[in-house]
Amino acid sequence: MNPPEQQEHKPTATSANLSAEAPPVATTEQRPADPVSADDVLTHRMPGKDAADAAVLADSRQHTRRAFVVAALGTAAGYSVYRYLDQTDTVGMQPHPLRSAFQLNASLSRHLFGNAPLAPTYPLHRAETLRVNGVYGLKQALKPESWRLQLVGTQDPARHPRFTKDVTAWEYRYEGSDPHQDQGHDTKVDPKLQSSTKMAPASMLESAQQHENQIGRRPRGSEEAGESHSTLRSGTPGLLLDLTGLLALPRRELVTQFKCIEGWSQIVHWAGVRTADLLEAYPPALINGRDPRYVYMETPDGDYYTGYDLHVLRHPQTLLVTEMMGGPLSQAHGAPLRLHTPTKYGYKQIKRIGLIAYTNAKPDDYWTKLGYDWDAGL
Repeated sequence: MNPPEQQEHKPTATSANLSAEAPPVATTEQRPADPVSADDVLTHRMPGKDAADAAVLADSRQHTRRAFVVAALGTAAGYSVYRYLDQTDTVGMQPHPLRSAFQLNASLSRHLFGNAPLAPTYPLHRAETLRVNGVYGLKQALKPESWRLQLVGTQDPARHPRFTKDVTAWEYRYEGSDPHQDQGHDTKVDPKLQSSTKMAPASMLESAQQHENQIGRRPRGSEEAGESHSTLRSGTPGLLLDLTGLLALPRRELVTQFKCIEGWSQIVHWAGVRTADLLEAYPPALINGRDPRYVYMETPDGDYYTGYDLHVLRHPQTLLVTEMMGGPLSQAHGAPLRLHTPTKYGYKQIKRIGLIAYTNAKPDDYWTKLGYDWDAGL
């Protein structure tokens, strides 16, 4: 009997797949791997990273310390400068170094530009009525017939028919405290805000009143800056010119821009006589063979006053204005005579001029006493 044939066992597809997918039998317990951080990966990929990080950190610390030291030194230096400026002597309500900077700027401007540049002029149709701004020296309505221009420091004044031995003896007459016109406003204040009343201290006013009562004249310098140190002393000889005498000089017209330090400007039509023509008709007396350096102007009551280098009056566009926008000046705009110089800010363009004096001593100036620039050039 033959043994039965053994049939070859072939695994089926199903059994083969099951055998391949079956997981191996774990003989020992396996722990999950620790998570790998990005720093570990970068460290593994960038050998020496720890050393580089340490170098960057050390450099950063060094720069941080240096920055703190520099900041501390800068703060200390800035505070020292502030303390120095705050405690130094003042000139016209400005620390002396700042006032010196003003003077340096003016000197550079004079040397770089001289007195030759002309301000732009405009067509007449662009002109408009000038707003009223600043009424110092105008707070009483002046009687026009009482106005005279005191002109002091001219050559050979005694030979002139308008000569008088004491120009200060002339009496200006007023209609009252209200000029019956819009007086506008004046928002300028002194830069250090050391005053807010816009009037001189009471003690100064009382002293001035007592002095004026003794000599029989109305109080002068009753505004914030007080009385000018350049005002004339009693007994000063000079010329007393009326408006007719001034209008005998050539009439000039000009359409230029008036610029205020407050930030606004207007184009205005002016007419009058050039100060250059006034200088030619009434030349200043020579001092040591030379022209005086300065010109001083003030209102009849002495409340407002300004000073200039003589070359400002030689500028061909500087006018003694008698007309504005085709008509006579109003009281609020400085009738009968005001100054217009388009190369200067408005606070140097004095209204209602009562005195023009040639002098070799730098004259007092209202807003310079309250901290502003004496030159006021544009």
